[in-house]
Formats: sequence, C-alpha cells, structure tokens
Amino acid sequence: MPVINSIAAMEPEMREWRRWLHRNPELQFDLPKTAGFVADKLRDFGITEIHEGIATSGIVAIIEGQGDGPTIGLRADMDALPILEASGVEHASETRGKMHACGHDGHTTMLLGAAKYLAETRNFRGRVALIFQPAEEGGGGGAVMVDEGVMDRFDIEQVYGIHNAPNFAEGEFFTTPGPIMAAVDTFHIDITGKGGHGAMPHDTKDPIVAALGIGQAIQTIVSRNHYALDELVVSITQIHTGTADNIIPGTAYLEGTVRTFDPQVQDMVERRLRQIVEGQAASYDVAATCRYERGYPATVNDADKAAFAAKVAADVVGADKVTPDSPKEMGAEDFSYMLNVRPGAYLFLGAGPGPVLHHPEFDFNDTIAPLGASFFARMVETAQPV
Repeated sequence: MPVINSIAAMEPEMREWRRWLHRNPELQFDLPKTAGFVADKLRDFGITEIHEGIATSGIVAIIEGQGDGPTIGLRADMDALPILEASGVEHASETRGKMHACGHDGHTTMLLGAAKYLAETRNFRGRVALIFQPAEEGGGGGAVMVDEGVMDRFDIEQVYGIHNAPNFAEGEFFTTPGPIMAAVDTFHIDITGKGGHGAMPHDTKDPIVAALGIGQAIQTIVSRNHYALDELVVSITQIHTGTADNIIPGTAYLEGTVRTFDPQVQDMVERRLRQIVEGQAASYDVAATCRYERGYPATVNDADKAAFAAKVAADVVGADKVTPDSPKEMGAEDFSYMLNVRPGAYLFLGAGPGPVLHHPEFDFNDTIAPLGASFFARMVETAQPV
C-alpha cells in the first residue's frame, strides 16, 4: 500500500494549512489561534465529537469507525518556540520572536490530513482519538493531558506519534523497540561570594573562579563516575555573571542539562552534582546551592507496537525506506508521558537536508506531510480493520 492517493492529492491543501500555522506561531499552552484553526478544520471535515480546552488549549477529536472496536490514539504537538525567525520564506512568522522551528506546524498538518481522510472513509472498526497537544516545548503538555485523564476518558488503548527529522533521508521512517529518546533534567547552580574591585581580588570571594572550578569538575561526572558504554550527557549551557572589566561580581549562575535513559544514572548525576557544588564551594570559600529538576522521562516504545508501526510505515514508503531498529538519541519528548500509560510507538520521518531543529532558519518540508498523514491513516486501518 503506497501513499494514499486521496491524501497525496491533498498536498496543496495541506501546504496551505501548514503555512498558515507557520505564519501564526504560539507558545506553550497559549494557543488560541492554533487550536481554533484545528477545531475549525475538524468541523469542516464533518467530525462532530470535538473536545476542546484540554490542558488549556489541547483538543481530542473522536472519529467513529464501522462497528465496535478499540480506540487508537494519534498525537500531534501544536506549539512553537521563542525564536526570532531568519528563514526568509514567504510564509515566515508574523509574530516577532516566535516561530515554528521544530516542525510542529507540520506535525499538526499531518494529523489533520489523516483526520480528513479517516472522516471521509471510516474504513476501520472502533474509534480514532486525534490528540492535538499543547506545550511540548518545555511545558509538559503531554503530562497535563495524561493527568487530566485523556487516556481513560476516551478509552485509548494504544497511541502513536511522529516527529520530522531534518538531515535524515527524505521520506524514510526510523523507529526502534524500547528507549528511543532520553529523559531530560535541568540543574541550576547559584554561587554567592563577595564582590569588589578587580584590582584587589584579595578583598573578595570570587564567584567566577568558583564557577570555573565547578564547571570543570562537573565534566568528570561523565568521564570518571559513569560506565562509558551507557548513554549519558551532562552539559553546562548557561553561565551568567559580571558587569564590567574592573569589578569582581558577588554572584554567579550556571545552568545545564542532563540526558539519561536509566533512573539509577539520573540518581547518580544528581548526587554527584550536589557533592561537587558543595565541595568546590568550600574550596573557594563561597556559598553555592544546586537545584536539580527532573524533566521529561525517557521515551520508551513498546517493542511489539514499534515493530507493528515499522511494518505499517513499510506499507506506505517501502521496506527499504524504514529502519526498525535505529539508534536511540539524546533528545527528549513529552510523548513519553503517553507511552508511560499506554503501549505505542514514536517514529521519526526524514525531512531531507536543511537547517536543524530549533534553528532560526528552519522550515518544515511540506513534501513529507502526505507521508506522515498516510502513515497515521494506515496505522488505524491496519490496527483495526473492518
């Protein structure tokens, strides 16, 4: 079964939807225009059961198939990023400082395309739950939707999601059984010393020297406290301190990210961060505190569902364009919360060469939208055949 012909014929229409969404980016849970656009399209498709306002701006729409059967969930994220767009495309963001730099406009479009087809054909048993989620980019909208009971409320038995993948072969699918994306944590380190004149450091307690020492020591967590063949990333991503060349400041701040797959490794990193901060602070005669925030858990595919998803993808694009056991990656996704409560799978869809995700010049490749929509539709028809 190749790309569904009626969905392929929808490509110009889907491009219009996607580019409207791209011009109108919104952040986190505050998605009135985006959610309104999605709900209007769903009504245009003849879908009558549309539940709005879940997790503030999320939507779950139900399409009834032919006869009794289970409910399968399909998810797309809708939110953009706080980035100043520099793509130069005609459909660039019209809201300064906000842009769809991760392709969520494309993900929403793919699910809308599948929704239109499924609402017209209804060639499946049971029901489809179309999950349009807010706040993937740091807000944990997936967790909020789960906490608000969408899986139980709509009796969803399994759930699937797709993410576009720049610089992977265009039109190829990638997934894997088990962990596919990492857990993400954030650490915050506040250092308080004693400021003074840059020419008289002996009268100060320099937080910059302490920050440098702490930063260097943190690098030993991966190199000296962790088994080299297990996946772990610890990166310092922000350092803020100082105001002038002749002033030693009184405070410094460090922030960073931790990416893991094993909860025991998470525990080790948190423990070592606190020990390093405490010990280094004492050695530099400053005060320092470490705040460690647990973020999205690892995204873990159900092995059977991942194999099934790979088979469906092969039906759409051909087996030679599907990698069913791709390497896991250190990015993170709040689809993990949905997979924590229901079996399912997360897949990547290659978008071809171009700027990476979260880059100010990024733009979703519209030619892959019919592939993603066809995958979603075939997933339903194959999982719940009439």
